[in-house]
Amino acid sequence: MPDTPRAVVFDIGRVLYDWNLRYLMEKLIADPAELDHVLANVISEDWHFQSDSGTPLAEMVPARKAAFPEHAHLVDAYVERFNDTIRHPIEGTHALVRRLHAAGVPLYALTNFGAEFFVGFRPHEPIFDLFDDIVVSGVEKVAKPDPRIYEISERRFGHPPEALFFTDDNPANVAAARARGWQAHLFEGPEGLADELVRLGLLS
Repeated sequence: MPDTPRAVVFDIGRVLYDWNLRYLMEKLIADPAELDHVLANVISEDWHFQSDSGTPLAEMVPARKAAFPEHAHLVDAYVERFNDTIRHPIEGTHALVRRLHAAGVPLYALTNFGAEFFVGFRPHEPIFDLFDDIVVSGVEKVAKPDPRIYEISERRFGHPPEALFFTDDNPANVAAARARGWQAHLFEGPEGLADELVRLGLLS
């Protein structure tokens, strides 16, 4: 059995919060086929990943509006109403965060999140007050699963790789953490995560 980790690192989108670009766009586009087209080609996750990777909105937005002038209002909404892409907390995961904090387990987050968007999101979410540090890809200008962001996290968190337990909903991000020696769990729901935390002795 591996050594018991000493600290827990959470992803944010789809682990702590239910995030999807569709949640905003479906408020603005009535036709289902048009909605799917926009999400696949205009306000797509691949395009959004530029923000996660550190590209400023001042670069992303004019180029996108020039490429899709008929959808310029949707690009503006993406910038102005990004918090609408986050529907609600995943309560079961938040309960685990509170239990871990009460047990004295150090808590961290490692998230692919645009720097400008995180500034607009963080102040509204007091759960982050329980975290010792949060590494944001858009700030660091490198995103998961690039190994460099895990190296940055190790330095920031002050723990060796084997002391870190990480949960993320993306298999590539989990694999990258394991490749650096972190213990990692593919998040498929709070119940499975709870079982793993108990198995490792982080929760009773």
